[in-house]
Amino acid sequence: MLDRHIHPRIKPALNRLAAWLDKPGITPDGLTVAGFVVGVLALPFLALGWYLAALVAIVFNRLLDGLDGALARRRGLTDAGGFLDIALDFLFYALVPFGFALAAPEENALAAAWLLFAFIGTGSSFLAFAALAAKHDIDNPGYAHKSFYYIGGLTEGTETIALFVLCCLFPAHFTLFAWVFGALCWLTTTTRIWSGYVTLKSLNS
Repeated sequence: MLDRHIHPRIKPALNRLAAWLDKPGITPDGLTVAGFVVGVLALPFLALGWYLAALVAIVFNRLLDGLDGALARRRGLTDAGGFLDIALDFLFYALVPFGFALAAPEENALAAAWLLFAFIGTGSSFLAFAALAAKHDIDNPGYAHKSFYYIGGLTEGTETIALFVLCCLFPAHFTLFAWVFGALCWLTTTTRIWSGYVTLKSLNS
């Protein structure tokens, strides 16, 4: 919901940083992998209860995720880079709830499982429509800077990162945040499935 409003505001700063990083030894794919490696550190940090350290890893992961796209747009978007980016993003999103489950299994495990279940819904509906949108050459004017069709929803990347930040700052309330956000994710999944079905159905009518 917020991505289309946030991206234009942070894009100029990311572009300036990408211009500074645009050197022969630095590649968009390299930034993607580096960001994922940093993001993976959030898992042991969360499991150990080091929530502020996990927050730093999460924020740095998201910064590099924005920079890899900005650098890729300077050099030219590639399907391989887009694939690597989205695959590692989804793995990163999944490891954060798992980290909270490891931190306090008795209190957090069920809520973390609910959140992961909800992420499967948003992720599968997102990727399934993106694949078919590419097949049918459906334009995506709202997210023209993306490597593939980016279908919006109530819970997108911005909202998910806001959730992770809140959970790290207020870990005692993780279960509440997870249950509420998971429910919002299912609203997103429902609307994506319906709108995606209607859109693709109209192509055959």
